[in-house]
Amino acid sequence: AKNLSQEESEEADAQSEYEKVSQENKVTKAQKEQDETYKTQESKSLDKTVAEFSSDREASSSELAAVNEYYAKIKERCIAKPESHEQRAARRAAEIEGLKAALKTLEEETAFVQRGRRAGRRHRSSGFLAAN
Repeated sequence: AKNLSQEESEEADAQSEYEKVSQENKVTKAQKEQDETYKTQESKSLDKTVAEFSSDREASSSELAAVNEYYAKIKERCIAKPESHEQRAARRAAEIEGLKAALKTLEEETAFVQRGRRAGRRHRSSGFLAAN
């Protein structure tokens, strides 16, 4: 009887241990299933966020490229580039030629005006003397 009661006690202890481990396993399984659910949702949310950020990055990159292209065009037009020696020499030679032509024209016009005035004075003065 002693062995039987000891065996029944061990069996009861084993059964109790089994039920305890089974309960722990059920709780662990429920926690892991819940973790899986939450992590799946989080993964989907992160995938969506990554897609949005990728789209935003592409839009920003294309906008940056457009701004850089515009900046390059503006920079080309607005920033003074030093003239080469040949360009300056050609520009100055053209300016000097233009000034020489203008001076020649002014001298010719002045000569015509002075001749015309002298001729006009002679007539007036001769007319004045003739009248007196």
